[in-house]
Formats: sequence, C-alpha cells, structure tokens
Amino acid sequence: MRTSTDGTLSLFTIGGQRKYLTGDERRRFLAAAERSARPELRTLCATLAHTGCRISEALELTTMSVDLVEGFIAIRCLKKRSKVPVIREVPVSPELLDVLRQVHHLDGAYAGQRLWQLSRSRAWQLIKAVMADAGIVTGAQATPKGLRHGFGIHAIRCGVPINLVQRWLGHASMNTTAIYLQAMGREERAIAARMWQQGNPMDLSKTPDSTPACDAGRSPHTSKCAAGEKPLADGSLPSKPRQLATTAVAPIR
Repeated sequence: MRTSTDGTLSLFTIGGQRKYLTGDERRRFLAAAERSARPELRTLCATLAHTGCRISEALELTTMSVDLVEGFIAIRCLKKRSKVPVIREVPVSPELLDVLRQVHHLDGAYAGQRLWQLSRSRAWQLIKAVMADAGIVTGAQATPKGLRHGFGIHAIRCGVPINLVQRWLGHASMNTTAIYLQAMGREERAIAARMWQQGNPMDLSKTPDSTPACDAGRSPHTSKCAAGEKPLADGSLPSKPRQLATTAVAPIR
C-alpha cells in the first residue's frame, strides 16, 4: 500500500487513482462471477469479496479451513513471519458456506485438500477477467487487492468496530486499518445533502455573504427595513425609544 509523503497510508495512488472497489463495483463483480461457467471460480470470487483475504491466502485454504458449524473460514496470515502459524477466523454468511459445501464437496472431501488448484498468477488472471466482464474500468482498483480494500470499507460503513476489521483482514497495525475511515460514507453524504436541500447549490447569490445589511442581526420574523431606516455600523437597526403606557390617575380627595 502506498505511503504518502507525510508517512500516512492512502487509498489512492500517487496519481490520485482510487485503489478500492466501490459498493456498486463489488455487486457487479459478484454478479459477473455468478455468470461464470466454472463453479470453482464463482466460489473463489465470493470468498475474496466476503472475507477480504489476500489472493495468496485464499489459494492456501483447504477443506479443513471452512467450519460449517461455527460459520467461519480460518485464514492463515502469510505476511506474518512466525514459527507458530497465525490464523484468523473470519465469519461468513450461511449462503457462502452452503455454496462452498456444494461446490467443493466439503461433507465428504479429503481432509486437507486445497479448495482451488490454481497458481497465483492464473488466479489473478481469472479474477481480472471477471472484473472486465463486470465492466469495471481497468485501474488500480480493478485487482484482487481492490476487492480487499472494498471489503474493509464495506465493513467500516456497516458499523463493524475497527478492531474487528483489523483482525479479519490480518493487519499487524491499527494504522493500516484506519485508512478505511478516509472513504466517504452514507452519513457524510447525508450531511452534504442537507446543504443541497437548502436550494440550488450552484446559486451563489444566496450565500450568507450576500445578506443585505439591513437584514443582519434582524429577527427572522422581520425581512425588510422600514422606510427611511438606516442600519448602524455593525449592520443592526437602531433601537426605537420605548413608549411608556399612559394610565389614568385617580384624583386626590
């Protein structure tokens, strides 16, 4: 992942190109995978999209990695060099588990058999072909790594705590996971939409700077200056002398 000049990680390339798949692109990718005539390619695409694992990690998965009862896939973190294997358990949907069971015959498969008998380069080519079929424009986002970033952003937007996202993705540092907070979510779009609802956002004649001086500091119930009324230096109106009420006084007897 690219590091910017100030040492922080970024979801964009140095040329400003996005490195993650959007929600719409992820849906199109999965739909294109479903159209594939190869069942094992469909399960590979679904596993990458729904676990966020690296393509090399996916190719290491075996029949023993899928726990149909507890509902997770045990993924070995290949980037962490340790004498003891580092395994992370990533929860997946019942639908994905059912497809994996049917396509890879998990009920009666040989224990330890790999789910996909593919080299990394061949798997990369197949994933890229599915993305092309989905109409995803060629770029930094149209890669298996783009699927991984897309999973991280989707999880954050769905309210998954960032420490869980870190664990599911196998990040050694929380700083790496924190980059997914940079992507704009629906809450931020909703805040911006409230600005647009105030009127035409392109009509600059209605900005606060264009408020007439005689309206500044006025009560919202008053919109115009009275005839001949001049505002003070600060834009407010001069206060009028208070008129005392006249009351009849009883004569002294």
